Amino acid sequence: MFQLMPGARTAKARLTRRDLIRMSALGAFGIGMGHQVETGLQAATIAGKATAKNCIYIFLCGGPSQLDMWDPKPSAPDSIRGTFKPISTNVPGIQIGDLLPRVSQHVDKMSIVRSMHHDTTSHDLGILRTLLADKSELTKAYPAKRSDRPSLGALLSYLYGAQGQLPPWVVLPRYFMTGDRFYRGQTAGLLGNRYDALELGAEKKSSLSRTEFSLEHLDLTKSGQDIHRLTERKQLLGNLARTDLAEDPAVRELDGLVNRAYDLFTSQSIRQVFDVTRETKPTRERYGMNEYGQSFLLARRLVEANVRMVNLFWTFYGDDGCQFNLWDNHGSDKKVCGGKNRGEDMIRHDYCCPSFDKAYSALLEDLDQRGLLDSTLVVVIGEFGRTPKINKNAGRDHWSGCYSSVLAGGGIQGGSVYGRSDPHAAYVADQPVTPFDIHATILHAFGVSEETTVKDPLGRPLRITDGTAITDLF
Repeated sequence: MFQLMPGARTAKARLTRRDLIRMSALGAFGIGMGHQVETGLQAATIAGKATAKNCIYIFLCGGPSQLDMWDPKPSAPDSIRGTFKPISTNVPGIQIGDLLPRVSQHVDKMSIVRSMHHDTTSHDLGILRTLLADKSELTKAYPAKRSDRPSLGALLSYLYGAQGQLPPWVVLPRYFMTGDRFYRGQTAGLLGNRYDALELGAEKKSSLSRTEFSLEHLDLTKSGQDIHRLTERKQLLGNLARTDLAEDPAVRELDGLVNRAYDLFTSQSIRQVFDVTRETKPTRERYGMNEYGQSFLLARRLVEANVRMVNLFWTFYGDDGCQFNLWDNHGSDKKVCGGKNRGEDMIRHDYCCPSFDKAYSALLEDLDQRGLLDSTLVVVIGEFGRTPKINKNAGRDHWSGCYSSVLAGGGIQGGSVYGRSDPHAAYVADQPVTPFDIHATILHAFGVSEETTVKDPLGRPLRITDGTAITDLF
């Protein structure tokens, strides 16, 4: 995805970095080579005992409604309350929307943050604030840059490394893009490509009908590579490392990446982790036989295999490849991708809340039953919320004045609500929280201080987060 910058330093014996890339299997591994190999990183500051060792970060692309899901307002006027009703949960005194009946029985595992807010109703800029979480970069959501602050997955990969044979950071079912917009906050940035994520790279179609994932990205025979060629390349890098090229940063980095690629592509047991068809049919059906449900199931399998960070991006693709931000339920007076054009019909459609209700509740239940929830932080968030007032198309428009996010597991105090919205869920009434604070809170769960720094390309210390951890959640 990232190309070498002009003027990149060449290795000795007339071997350029581009030559080394061509000798590697990294194209199949999903990793390129950045211009800046080493950045003079400063050692991490550990804040204290970590409460999490894994994270599943679920991004509901488009902006989920706080009023219809997490923060119902039954006493508000009809024009604000809408047609959906609040329901009781398994925690006395906490209600959520009736679109989430299964999730309502797992509120004892989660903390609902009802006081999220930021300063923009632009999808692009809301995504930027949420994923990149860098207050110095607030105006350009794309393209990603190698000078960007590292994403959460990259930071955790750098600070703690892999916990097994699999890469420490995986993106499901694909990177989040709108058209050709590759949003910032999804790469290792200035840490370099060695800390980028492994992307499953699911084909962009059939979100509802997809029941399994192609593993061709993990199959050298289907990607035009083969084990013999990869072995030769691995041996070549080993030979280079024994020459005067061994001190070249490009060779050292590439040697490590080829070893990772070799381990991934030659291990049948590793590939099997990505094969959701190895689960029983009842388990798969409990998550939902669609791209969303099977992605949540795969996230659980990856956590079991000690993948440290899993990013899961929820957006909809029709059978024709049409992309539709289903959580962006304005409604329309025209036909839209997905077949529904009234906002309230969009959010209750199979592709929206019903699928989320099934997949998210199954994930929490599964993690809990398998003894993984205490050590796995599960985050649900969007780029903003929806307007309190219902529009003419029975939908809600963009709103960032107040919205909700949810955290569960990983040391989070379950059965709790943090923050408070006003009577219409329009503005924060108490304990305001920004996306930057959620960013810092995730790092805190891993025992990482918000004072931790890395060095930018000019050698200046750069804090890894601009937020303040919400320690009361733990």
